[in-house]
Amino acid sequence: MAYIPPSQQRNMRACMVCSIVRTNAQFLQSGCPNCEPFLELTGNPDAIADCTSQVFEGLLTVSDTSRSWVARYQRLEGYVPGVYAIQVEGVLPDDIVVAAENAGVHYIPRDGSVSEALPTDG
Repeated sequence: MAYIPPSQQRNMRACMVCSIVRTNAQFLQSGCPNCEPFLELTGNPDAIADCTSQVFEGLLTVSDTSRSWVARYQRLEGYVPGVYAIQVEGVLPDDIVVAAENAGVHYIPRDGSVSEALPTDG
């Protein structure tokens, strides 16, 4: 788990795809532990600016994403243990949404604007 020292907390950013919270330097050094194969954030400040946000609400720490009901509710199942934002503001570029979908990730914005629609009879 990546530790964020108090002096660096103002530099925290959240991934717009999975909502993991890291510092800008951590994203720059090692990318997103969940989304790196298609976001390619490592060493790419422009991608970090496009795919992460400094504007997010709430923090939760998950140690086992496969067993936590909160992780299921927040759509974090299968992700690495860590600190995640409850909501992340921002708009992911269309080409990144396509890359995520091509990687098998069903992208749902984490800003609360879209909820997963349940099928209805009607």
